[in-house]
Amino acid sequence: MSNVFCRALALISFVLFASVSFAQQKTVSGNVVDQSGQPLIGVNVTVKGTTQGMITDLDGNYSLSVSPNATLVFSYIGYTTQEIRVGNQTTINVKLMENTEMIDEVVVVGYGTQAKVNLTGAVAAVSEKELADRPITTVSSAIQGLAPGVTALSASGKPGDGASFQIRGKGTLNNSDPYILIDGIETGTIDQLDPNDIESISILKDAASAAIYGSKAANGVILITTKRGKEGKSTVSYSGSYGWQKPTALLDLMSSADYATLYNEAMIREGKSPKYTEEDIRLFRDGSDPDGHPNTDWVDMAFQTGTVQKHNVNINGGSNNVKYMTSAGYLKQKGILRNSDREQFNMRTNLDLQVSKNVEVRTNLAYIHNDRSEPIPSYSPGDLAGGIVHQLFRVAPWIPYKYTDGTYGYIGDGNVISWLDINERIRYKNQNFTGSLAADWKIFDGLKLTGQFAYVSNTQNSKRFVKEIYYRPGISDAHHGPDDLIERVNQWDRASIELYLNYEKRFGKHNLKALAGYKAEKYHYQYLQGRRNTFPNSLLTDLSAGASSTQTNEGNSRDLRLMSFFGRINYDFMGKYLFEANLRADASSRFASQNRWGYFPSFSIGWRLTEEGFMKDQDFFQNLKLRASWGELGNQDALSDYYPALVSYAITGNYPFGGSLNTGVTKTAHKLSSIGWETTTNVGVGLDANFLKYFNLSVDYYVRTTRDIIMDMPVPGTFGFSAYKDNIGKVRNSGVEVSFGYNQKLNSDWTVGASANFAYNKNEILDLGGVNEMIDGYFINRIGQPYHAYYGYVADGMFQSDDEANQFTQTYGNPIGRKFKAGDLKFKDVNGDGKLTTADRDIIGNRFPKFTFGGKLSASWKNIDASVLFQGVAKVSRYFTETTTGDFTGDTSHPSTAWLNAWTSTNPNGTWPRPAEGKSSVSHPGVYSSFWCVNTNYLRIKNIQVGYNFPKSLVNSIGLTRARIYFSGENLFTFDNLDLDIDPETPDGNAYIYPNVKTVSFGINLTF
Repeated sequence: MSNVFCRALALISFVLFASVSFAQQKTVSGNVVDQSGQPLIGVNVTVKGTTQGMITDLDGNYSLSVSPNATLVFSYIGYTTQEIRVGNQTTINVKLMENTEMIDEVVVVGYGTQAKVNLTGAVAAVSEKELADRPITTVSSAIQGLAPGVTALSASGKPGDGASFQIRGKGTLNNSDPYILIDGIETGTIDQLDPNDIESISILKDAASAAIYGSKAANGVILITTKRGKEGKSTVSYSGSYGWQKPTALLDLMSSADYATLYNEAMIREGKSPKYTEEDIRLFRDGSDPDGHPNTDWVDMAFQTGTVQKHNVNINGGSNNVKYMTSAGYLKQKGILRNSDREQFNMRTNLDLQVSKNVEVRTNLAYIHNDRSEPIPSYSPGDLAGGIVHQLFRVAPWIPYKYTDGTYGYIGDGNVISWLDINERIRYKNQNFTGSLAADWKIFDGLKLTGQFAYVSNTQNSKRFVKEIYYRPGISDAHHGPDDLIERVNQWDRASIELYLNYEKRFGKHNLKALAGYKAEKYHYQYLQGRRNTFPNSLLTDLSAGASSTQTNEGNSRDLRLMSFFGRINYDFMGKYLFEANLRADASSRFASQNRWGYFPSFSIGWRLTEEGFMKDQDFFQNLKLRASWGELGNQDALSDYYPALVSYAITGNYPFGGSLNTGVTKTAHKLSSIGWETTTNVGVGLDANFLKYFNLSVDYYVRTTRDIIMDMPVPGTFGFSAYKDNIGKVRNSGVEVSFGYNQKLNSDWTVGASANFAYNKNEILDLGGVNEMIDGYFINRIGQPYHAYYGYVADGMFQSDDEANQFTQTYGNPIGRKFKAGDLKFKDVNGDGKLTTADRDIIGNRFPKFTFGGKLSASWKNIDASVLFQGVAKVSRYFTETTTGDFTGDTSHPSTAWLNAWTSTNPNGTWPRPAEGKSSVSHPGVYSSFWCVNTNYLRIKNIQVGYNFPKSLVNSIGLTRARIYFSGENLFTFDNLDLDIDPETPDGNAYIYPNVKTVSFGINLTF
């Protein structure tokens, strides 16, 4: 009886306890939005101290069964974490605020990610938000101004052209491009990559961060990570924009009347009779004689308003076991120069599969089909759009575009607009495929093995058909032809395999991470070219339609192989004291067996002062860290030669043998088997700080020295070959980088932010293989001076009379061989020996900027947001030759309007030297002097953007979760001090380049 009673009592107690426990549980639900009221998908909502939780759905909603005593934790990368006690609440709605300190909390590094607070190397991160909704057609151009120490030159606006990079200065006399990886794979497609697919960009600037990439990392590394699927309901996002493009600047050239007036002045100064009468000049000015006295605006007829449209659709979602991201993009661009365009389709799929508890498989597939074209001239098979631009700025305005009878005017090189009229182009069809398969095996807690196989294939077909053209029928020299076709196929592929182990373990106050890996890759390149001319007509453009007697063909193939072992150790003690060591060993097929292996170590340390006891009672710094690093990197891509250590032979030349001519084999160059790596040593210290809750600061100082630079060894004329290559040079870059950020939510409606970055770099040549200097035209490489500095006479005013010029000549002499006259530049006796000689030439400018800077201002009010991005450089020059300034040589020159302020007898205060016929003057740009070495410092408003997010209540009513419209402008304003109307990023020497562009666009973002 007692047992029955006890059992009944126990049953009643259990039921009562369960009932009480169940009564204490309740369902709490709510919605999570960002500061503009838009739902946040994938926010982690967890019960503090437990593993219980979920993520928000497509509409930002969640629902959990919890105890009233529970505390809910809402966390999302890039936003400040919130904790809310449940209590009596059944509905908890949350607005998460952006936190700039958190946006870069985790950054991508080589073969993994790392918390930013634990980084000991110099890494700059660019988030997807920095690229979003900008009217950019190439990713490389978009990075400009966003990271300190990264110089990106966007010299051309040609469809498909991107920027050229330098990280921390010009580290070698050879190729100094950084190593660029997309999802860990070297694809060569940064300028075809759809910016909408990008999740983040990491720029590894020093050896501490880049040494894990060894022989390819001497010039820095850029890691681009694309978006991946997230757990939750499927979301479909669409972004689209349409924009209009114009040149940022175009040379302003003289009218026929002004050119004729100054041309007469130049001839009179040479003691000749003027070429044009007053009546000629009147007719040029009034336009009444279009055949005999035209005023042709060649530039205006060639350029147009360009257009660019971009579209991207992204599908994202998944479950615990499967996550997917698929995107498709389309871009169409009509260039600002006639007959130039680009049309691209790209598709990307990233898939993550949780095969079992311990095994995860990832696949990345990407395909890009990119067609583009550009106009070509008829007079030279080697010139492309640059040849068109050359002629546009070269042909005199008194040459008619067309006569009234419909025939073309022309010079010896032809008629540039006629080439556009008949639609002469080179057409490129490019296809790129990237595929990778990777698997992670969690062997046991803390140890993971990763294997990855990747394959990239790129094929480019180009077709250049030059049509026969008669400018004026019946005149023998008014003709270019016959029809000529060149077709070429370039193909390369790269296969690689990687295996690496990651180990992570915490031992009390000690935290250890280790990486060990192996990589092998094979690169194959080949091309095939065929050429024929003399076609039946200009409509038949297949190679077989040309005369078989004119056919030529050529082709070759190249292979490179690389095998690598690498490792890394990260250690920290209590989160205070940080240490990292890297080692990579590379063996490259570029070099002979005795020099094949290169070893690239790095070491770095960090000290987080804010984790120390003496910093606990202060609230000024939220984070304060000191860093220091040392390491070495290699450069196996310094030369384009795949076999720099092997003597090569060519099957060429005819030799008499046995009474007949026979094709022979000949040695083409002298090579050294001892040639090896260029090696860069990096030393740096840095400071990172977050303070006053809303501010962050990072400062770096570095010294980067590259030795064993591959250079030409001068040889005597009797040597039998041209100069050969050897490891003899040495260059040092040193500098300071600073970045600053501020972001604060002022109240429920207003958020403001500002960021700025600044970098100073000093470039210095330390060794040139035993010589003090090497002169190349208006460039010089000299010990103790920057690489490729500008070199010439130092201008010191202008002569105001012939007597003054003659007296100067009597005193100082004249090494130039052209007589000094009134209005000519006066050159300085630099060495003070009382004579003007070639020894008085000096360094007159720097090709690469000493200072680079950029920044961004942003603000949002309710549903409206706005931002301004600026970028600039200082202490940089360009040398502009007569192909840019124009000179006075008649039909084959078109001077800039800047010559209207030249010195003349009636304008003795002119700021430019006197006009002179041809190249007869000592002031001609062909006599290299500081007057023509122009300061090209500039400040550019890189991007202006204004957007509006439609209210959630409105978009939800039509089945959307987010809708935004925006206006964006790129390169809208540039501030410089140039006399010429030319973009300050224009390369050295001339204007033979497709102009840079400014873009205004309108766009929309929709999420379903």
